[in-house]
Amino acid sequence: MMLTDAQLLEVYDRQVRRECEWTRMRRDVQPNVVRHILEGVGHGGGLVSWSALTPENANSEIESQIAYYASLKSEFEWKYYAHDKPADLPQRLLAHGFTTEGELEAILVAEMAALTESYWNMDVSAVSRITTPEGVDAIVRMESEVWQEEISGFSKGMKYDLEHHPDRLSVFAVWDGSRVVSAAWTHYLVPTSFATFWGGSTIKEYRKRGYYTSLLAVRAREARERGYTFLQVDASPESRPILEKHGFRCVTMSTPYEWKPAPQI
Repeated sequence: MMLTDAQLLEVYDRQVRRECEWTRMRRDVQPNVVRHILEGVGHGGGLVSWSALTPENANSEIESQIAYYASLKSEFEWKYYAHDKPADLPQRLLAHGFTTEGELEAILVAEMAALTESYWNMDVSAVSRITTPEGVDAIVRMESEVWQEEISGFSKGMKYDLEHHPDRLSVFAVWDGSRVVSAAWTHYLVPTSFATFWGGSTIKEYRKRGYYTSLLAVRAREARERGYTFLQVDASPESRPILEKHGFRCVTMSTPYEWKPAPQI
Protein backbone atom coordinates (compact mmCIF):
# COMPACT_ATOMS: atom_id res chain seq x y z
CA MET A 1 0.00 0.00 0.00
CA MET A 2 1.44 3.35 -1.06
CA LEU A 3 1.88 6.16 1.42
CA THR A 4 -0.02 9.41 1.03
CA ASP A 5 1.87 12.63 0.33
CA ALA A 6 1.34 13.67 3.96
CA GLN A 7 2.76 10.36 5.19
CA LEU A 8 5.75 10.68 2.87
CA LEU A 9 6.41 14.16 4.22
CA GLU A 10 6.24 12.93 7.81
CA VAL A 11 8.76 10.19 7.07
CA TYR A 12 11.03 12.64 5.25
CA ASP A 13 10.89 15.19 8.07
CA ARG A 14 11.66 12.59 10.69
CA GLN A 15 14.35 10.59 8.96
CA VAL A 16 16.14 13.06 6.66
CA ARG A 17 15.75 16.30 8.58
CA ARG A 18 15.95 15.01 12.16
CA GLU A 19 17.71 11.63 12.26
CA CYS A 20 20.19 11.71 9.36
CA GLU A 21 23.94 11.56 10.10
CA TRP A 22 25.88 13.30 7.32
CA THR A 23 29.47 12.32 6.65
CA ARG A 24 32.10 14.78 7.89
CA MET A 25 29.50 16.57 10.05
CA ARG A 26 28.49 16.28 13.70
CA ARG A 27 24.75 16.18 14.38
CA ASP A 28 23.60 18.22 17.36
CA VAL A 29 19.98 17.83 18.54
CA GLN A 30 18.66 20.90 20.33
CA PRO A 31 15.17 21.36 21.83
CA ASN A 32 13.94 23.43 18.87
CA VAL A 33 16.41 22.69 16.08
CA VAL A 34 18.63 19.98 14.66
CA ARG A 35 21.94 21.40 13.50
CA HIS A 36 25.02 19.94 11.87
CA ILE A 37 28.59 21.16 12.33
CA LEU A 38 31.22 20.59 9.67
CA GLU A 39 34.14 18.78 11.30
CA GLY A 40 35.95 17.41 8.28
CA VAL A 41 36.75 18.19 4.68
CA GLY A 42 34.07 20.17 2.94
CA HIS A 43 32.57 23.55 2.14
CA GLY A 44 29.54 25.58 3.17
CA GLY A 45 30.00 25.31 6.93
CA GLY A 46 27.09 24.08 9.04
CA LEU A 47 23.43 23.31 8.50
CA VAL A 48 20.17 23.76 10.39
CA SER A 49 18.15 20.92 8.92
CA TRP A 50 15.02 21.03 11.10
CA SER A 51 13.25 23.47 13.36
CA ALA A 52 10.06 23.62 15.41
CA LEU A 53 9.54 27.28 16.25
CA THR A 54 6.74 29.57 17.36
CA PRO A 55 6.18 33.29 16.75
CA GLU A 56 7.28 33.81 20.34
CA ASN A 57 10.62 31.97 20.25
CA ALA A 58 11.65 32.20 16.57
CA ASN A 59 13.76 35.36 16.83
CA SER A 60 15.62 34.21 19.94
CA GLU A 61 16.30 30.80 18.38
CA ILE A 62 17.64 32.39 15.20
CA GLU A 63 19.89 34.63 17.28
CA SER A 64 21.06 31.61 19.30
CA GLN A 65 22.08 29.73 16.17
CA ILE A 66 23.87 32.75 14.75
CA ALA A 67 25.79 33.15 18.01
CA TYR A 68 26.72 29.47 18.03
CA TYR A 69 28.06 29.35 14.48
CA ALA A 70 29.73 32.74 14.90
CA SER A 71 31.63 31.31 17.87
CA LEU A 72 32.93 28.63 15.49
CA LYS A 73 33.70 31.28 12.85
CA SER A 74 31.56 29.17 10.54
CA GLU A 75 29.00 30.07 7.92
CA PHE A 76 25.85 27.95 7.87
CA GLU A 77 22.69 27.24 5.93
CA TRP A 78 19.20 27.29 7.39
CA LYS A 79 17.05 25.15 5.15
CA TYR A 80 13.49 26.47 5.23
CA TYR A 81 10.59 24.25 4.15
CA ALA A 82 7.19 25.56 3.07
CA HIS A 83 5.39 23.81 5.94
CA ASP A 84 7.77 25.09 8.64
CA LYS A 85 6.45 27.39 11.34
CA PRO A 86 6.10 30.26 11.85
CA ALA A 87 4.95 31.19 8.37
CA ASP A 88 7.08 34.35 8.38
CA LEU A 89 10.30 32.47 9.20
CA PRO A 90 11.89 33.50 5.86
CA GLN A 91 11.33 37.19 6.63
CA ARG A 92 12.79 36.72 10.11
CA LEU A 93 15.88 35.01 8.69
CA LEU A 94 16.42 37.84 6.20
CA ALA A 95 16.00 40.40 8.98
CA HIS A 96 18.79 38.65 10.91
CA GLY A 97 21.30 38.90 8.07
CA PHE A 98 20.65 35.74 6.09
CA THR A 99 20.70 35.85 2.32
CA THR A 100 19.10 33.67 -0.32
CA GLU A 101 19.18 33.36 -4.08
CA GLY A 102 15.46 32.76 -3.83
CA GLU A 103 15.25 29.65 -6.00
CA LEU A 104 12.67 27.21 -4.72
CA GLU A 105 13.63 23.54 -4.72
CA ALA A 106 10.96 20.87 -4.96
CA ILE A 107 11.43 18.08 -2.43
CA LEU A 108 10.60 15.00 -4.46
CA VAL A 109 10.27 11.56 -2.91
CA ALA A 110 9.67 8.22 -4.59
CA GLU A 111 8.77 4.93 -3.00
CA MET A 112 10.83 2.21 -4.60
CA ALA A 113 7.70 0.23 -5.49
CA ALA A 114 6.26 3.21 -7.39
CA LEU A 115 9.10 3.57 -9.89
CA THR A 116 8.31 2.82 -13.50
CA GLU A 117 9.20 -0.62 -14.83
CA SER A 118 11.72 0.89 -17.24
CA TYR A 119 14.06 1.51 -14.31
CA TRP A 120 14.74 -2.18 -14.00
CA ASN A 121 15.11 -3.18 -17.66
CA MET A 122 16.51 -0.22 -19.63
CA ASP A 123 20.00 -0.33 -21.14
CA VAL A 124 22.40 1.54 -18.82
CA SER A 125 25.64 0.38 -20.41
CA ALA A 126 26.70 3.98 -21.09
CA VAL A 127 27.06 4.64 -17.36
CA SER A 128 30.31 3.99 -15.46
CA ARG A 129 31.14 4.16 -11.77
CA ILE A 130 33.56 6.86 -10.57
CA THR A 131 35.93 5.85 -7.76
CA THR A 132 39.07 7.96 -8.27
CA PRO A 133 40.08 11.59 -7.61
CA GLU A 134 40.77 11.95 -11.33
CA GLY A 135 37.19 10.95 -12.08
CA VAL A 136 35.91 13.57 -9.65
CA ASP A 137 38.09 16.19 -11.36
CA ALA A 138 36.51 15.23 -14.69
CA ILE A 139 33.06 15.76 -13.17
CA VAL A 140 34.13 19.20 -11.92
CA ARG A 141 35.17 20.15 -15.45
CA MET A 142 31.81 18.98 -16.79
CA GLU A 143 29.80 20.82 -14.09
CA SER A 144 31.79 24.00 -14.67
CA GLU A 145 31.13 23.80 -18.40
CA VAL A 146 27.41 23.21 -17.89
CA TRP A 147 26.94 26.11 -15.48
CA GLN A 148 29.52 28.43 -17.06
CA GLU A 149 31.24 29.05 -13.74
CA GLU A 150 33.67 27.21 -11.52
CA ILE A 151 31.76 24.41 -9.76
CA SER A 152 34.34 22.72 -7.56
CA GLY A 153 33.17 23.17 -3.96
CA PHE A 154 31.87 19.61 -3.71
CA SER A 155 35.05 17.95 -5.00
CA LYS A 156 37.15 17.73 -1.82
CA GLY A 157 34.30 16.24 0.17
CA MET A 158 33.43 13.83 -2.63
CA LYS A 159 37.02 12.62 -2.90
CA TYR A 160 37.21 12.17 0.87
CA ASP A 161 33.96 10.20 1.05
CA LEU A 162 34.89 7.97 -1.88
CA GLU A 163 38.03 7.01 0.03
CA HIS A 164 36.75 6.91 3.60
CA HIS A 165 32.98 6.28 3.26
CA PRO A 166 32.56 4.32 0.01
CA ASP A 167 29.43 2.67 1.40
CA ARG A 168 27.73 6.08 1.82
CA LEU A 169 28.48 7.63 -1.58
CA SER A 170 28.19 6.29 -5.12
CA VAL A 171 29.22 8.40 -8.12
CA PHE A 172 28.35 7.64 -11.74
CA ALA A 173 29.20 9.26 -15.07
CA VAL A 174 28.87 8.97 -18.82
CA TRP A 175 32.15 9.42 -20.70
CA ASP A 176 32.96 10.43 -24.23
CA GLY A 177 36.59 9.42 -24.53
CA SER A 178 38.43 11.13 -21.67
CA ARG A 179 35.62 13.64 -21.09
CA VAL A 180 32.72 13.26 -18.64
CA VAL A 181 29.59 14.51 -20.40
CA SER A 182 26.98 13.63 -17.75
CA ALA A 183 27.19 12.70 -14.07
CA ALA A 184 25.18 12.15 -10.91
CA TRP A 185 25.68 10.66 -7.48
CA THR A 186 23.89 9.12 -4.50
CA HIS A 187 24.29 9.84 -0.81
CA TYR A 188 23.03 6.98 1.35
CA LEU A 189 21.69 8.55 4.52
CA VAL A 190 22.49 6.65 7.71
CA PRO A 191 20.51 5.51 9.68
CA THR A 192 17.55 6.26 7.39
CA SER A 193 15.65 4.47 4.61
CA PHE A 194 16.52 7.25 2.13
CA ALA A 195 18.95 7.32 -0.76
CA THR A 196 19.30 10.91 -1.95
CA PHE A 197 20.15 11.78 -5.53
CA TRP A 198 22.43 14.68 -6.47
CA GLY A 199 23.97 16.08 -9.62
CA GLY A 200 22.27 15.02 -12.81
CA SER A 201 23.97 17.51 -15.15
CA THR A 202 24.68 16.93 -18.82
CA ILE A 203 26.71 19.01 -21.29
CA LYS A 204 24.32 20.72 -23.69
CA GLU A 205 25.31 18.96 -26.89
CA TYR A 206 24.90 15.55 -25.20
CA ARG A 207 21.36 16.08 -23.96
CA LYS A 208 18.30 14.19 -25.21
CA ARG A 209 20.29 10.96 -25.44
CA GLY A 210 18.78 9.37 -22.33
CA TYR A 211 21.80 9.89 -20.08
CA TYR A 212 19.83 11.61 -17.29
CA THR A 213 17.34 8.74 -17.18
CA SER A 214 20.10 6.12 -17.34
CA LEU A 215 21.80 7.74 -14.34
CA LEU A 216 18.49 7.66 -12.47
CA ALA A 217 18.03 3.99 -13.26
CA VAL A 218 21.57 2.97 -12.24
CA ARG A 219 21.21 4.71 -8.91
CA ALA A 220 17.72 3.34 -8.28
CA ARG A 221 18.89 -0.22 -8.97
CA GLU A 222 21.77 0.08 -6.54
CA ALA A 223 19.56 1.64 -3.86
CA ARG A 224 17.04 -1.18 -4.23
CA GLU A 225 19.80 -3.78 -4.00
CA ARG A 226 20.97 -2.15 -0.78
CA GLY A 227 17.48 -2.35 0.70
CA TYR A 228 16.57 1.35 0.66
CA THR A 229 12.86 2.18 0.61
CA PHE A 230 12.81 5.79 -0.56
CA LEU A 231 14.59 7.92 -3.15
CA GLN A 232 14.75 11.69 -2.70
CA VAL A 233 15.82 14.65 -4.83
CA ASP A 234 16.03 18.40 -4.19
CA ALA A 235 14.81 19.16 -7.69
CA SER A 236 15.22 22.23 -9.86
CA PRO A 237 12.25 23.41 -11.97
CA GLU A 238 13.91 21.77 -14.99
CA SER A 239 14.32 18.37 -13.31
CA ARG A 240 10.97 18.22 -11.52
CA PRO A 241 8.72 17.26 -14.47
CA ILE A 242 11.14 14.54 -15.58
CA LEU A 243 11.27 13.04 -12.11
CA GLU A 244 7.51 13.23 -11.59
CA LYS A 245 7.07 11.34 -14.86
CA HIS A 246 9.19 8.58 -13.35
CA GLY A 247 7.20 8.20 -10.12
CA PHE A 248 8.56 10.90 -7.82
CA ARG A 249 6.10 13.06 -5.86
CA CYS A 250 6.52 16.59 -4.56
CA VAL A 251 5.93 16.61 -0.79
CA THR A 252 7.02 20.20 -0.06
CA MET A 253 9.18 23.07 -1.30
CA SER A 254 12.39 24.34 0.26
CA THR A 255 14.63 27.40 0.12
CA PRO A 256 18.19 27.61 1.50
CA TYR A 257 19.09 30.68 3.55
CA GLU A 258 22.78 31.42 4.08
CA TRP A 259 24.52 33.21 6.95
CA LYS A 260 28.20 34.17 6.93
CA PRO A 261 30.29 35.73 9.71
CA ALA A 262 31.65 39.19 9.19
CA PRO A 263 34.99 39.22 7.34
CA GLN A 264 38.04 39.35 9.58
CA ILE A 265 39.85 42.68 9.37
